[in-house]
Order: sequence, then structure tokens, then C-alpha cells
Amino acid sequence: MRTKRSALTNILVIGVASLVAIEARAAEFIVKASTVTEMKAVYGQVESRTILSARARISGTVSSIRVTEGAQVGKGDVIATVVDDKLTLELTAAGAKIAALNSQLESARTDLQRAQDLLAKGAAAQSRVDAAKTQFDVVTNQLAAAIAEKAVIEQTTREGDILAPAEGRVLTVPVAVGSVIMAGEPVARVASGQYYLRLFLPERHAVEITEGASVDIGERGAGTNAGFVKASEGRIDKVYPEIENGRVIADVEVADIGTYFVNERMLVSIPIAKRTTLGVPPEALRIVHGMDYVTVESADGPLDVAVVLGGTFQAAGQPRVEILSGLADGDKVVLP
Repeated sequence: MRTKRSALTNILVIGVASLVAIEARAAEFIVKASTVTEMKAVYGQVESRTILSARARISGTVSSIRVTEGAQVGKGDVIATVVDDKLTLELTAAGAKIAALNSQLESARTDLQRAQDLLAKGAAAQSRVDAAKTQFDVVTNQLAAAIAEKAVIEQTTREGDILAPAEGRVLTVPVAVGSVIMAGEPVARVASGQYYLRLFLPERHAVEITEGASVDIGERGAGTNAGFVKASEGRIDKVYPEIENGRVIADVEVADIGTYFVNERMLVSIPIAKRTTLGVPPEALRIVHGMDYVTVESADGPLDVAVVLGGTFQAAGQPRVEILSGLADGDKVVLP
């Protein structure tokens, strides 16, 4: 009985060992070369697509300013008001002139009516009626011209209101209440366009920077000493063909970036090159006495090989650890 049990136990042990061997073979990983995109962290500067100036339309003195730096304005909002005391005097004079012409017009109308009545009775000549009609028409035209002149003065007075040229955020207000300004001088600068990132890259990366490439945007306020931490993604929208002072200029389009400050700097990780490397799954690595080892299937059985590690990357959606030396393309790595 004991002999049969021992034989049965041996069979079970051999079966389990076979299953373990099958599992070990199933867990093998064949090392293959992968193409890795090298990323470089650089600083990008937040800029606005368009920055418009709200300018004074008349000369005068700034009587009020209704916005401050950082305020959000809509197109047509009144930013400041410029007044010119001469316009008030001109408007008063225009009103007095219109009143005088109205009196002259009433007198000319009365004279014309009297001349027409006398002509109907045969007591006046036709020439008198014609003269009265001419005088009436002259005063009528003078009144129309005076009204138009007053409308021009009123429009000039209304142009003292300086309007926002577009919807956006006020960047600077370079004037103060009481300042004397000329027509055309800027009163405020408004960032009206969508925000984007502008990159200034070393000339050696000019060949690798392409439009449409994806970039990683770092956390706001993070510096190079803290390491790069991805917060969002962007896309290289435009690469400028001219190199300035050894720098390639590129624009990065980023969604939902409206809360940033204009000219704020932030870290951006951009693709600069591609290279071929070897990688293994992280679980294939073992640390023994401070050395990194990988178990490789050889003709003599499993063999521990010391390797030198690089960074990490993604291959086919799976994490891989870069192997700088110790393995070759086609090696079979035994996973735990």
C-alpha cells in the first residue's frame, strides 16, 4: 500500500513540475528592439493670439478710468472717458446759432407769406415773391447746415468714451485720471485672442520639430528642480521658418489655458529625436547586492545576467525598462 502511495505521489510531483515548467515557458519574454521618442523639457511662454490697444479718438483730459489690469471686458465696453472743454463751448455756440437761424427762418417765412398775399391782390410784383422765396430757402439751408455741425460736435463729444476693441483681459492701463492725451494714444492693452505657448528651442533641434507633434504640458508653477510632472497635452501648431539668435520658434496649441498670465513661463516636454533601444517588463528585474539582474534562457538553462538600466518608456501600451547593456535583440527573458 505504501509503495502505491509513493508511486502516486511521485507522479503528482512530476505532473506539478511539468505544469511549472510549462508556466515558466509561457512567461518568457523575447527582447525586441523598440523605437523610443526622446523628450526634452523646455520652458514655454504663454502668449495671446492678438493684443489690441484701446486708443483715444479725441484729444483731451482723461476724466475717468473704469477698468484695471486683469479686468475682463467685452467688445464695446467703456474703458475710460476723455473730455475736451472746447467741445462744450462749441456745442453751446452751435445751439445758439441754431436758435438764431430758427428766428430768421420764421421771419423769412412771414415775409414770403406776406409777399404771396400781396401778389394775389395785385399789390406786389412777382420779383418780390421770388426774393422772399430765395431768402427763405437760404435760411432753411443754413439751419440744416448748423444742425449738421452740431451733430458732428455731439458725435465728437461721444467719441470721448474709449471703447474696448474686443472681448478679452486688460493687460496694462498706461494712463491715469487727469492725464492729457492726444488722439490715437493707447489707454489700455487688451489680450483678445486665444492663449497659446511659444517655444524658443536650440537650433540643433530644428530638424526634429514638426507641426502636429504632441507635447506634454507640465504642472503650473513647477520648476526644473522639482522634475517634470505631466498635467495636460498640447500640439505643435506652427513652426516658424526663420531662426532667430540660434533659436527655433514654435507655437503650441493647448486647450483650456485661459487662466494663465500672459508671458507666464511653464515647462513643456517636446519630442526632439527617436532612437532604437531594448526594454524588458519591470517585473523581469531583480536587485541582488545593489546590482540589477535579468534571468535569461540559455542552452545550459536559466542564467542571471547583470544589466545596466536606462529610463522607462511605453511599448505597445505596456511599460518597459530600458536596457543599456547586458542583453541583445532576441534574448529570451524569464519572467517570475
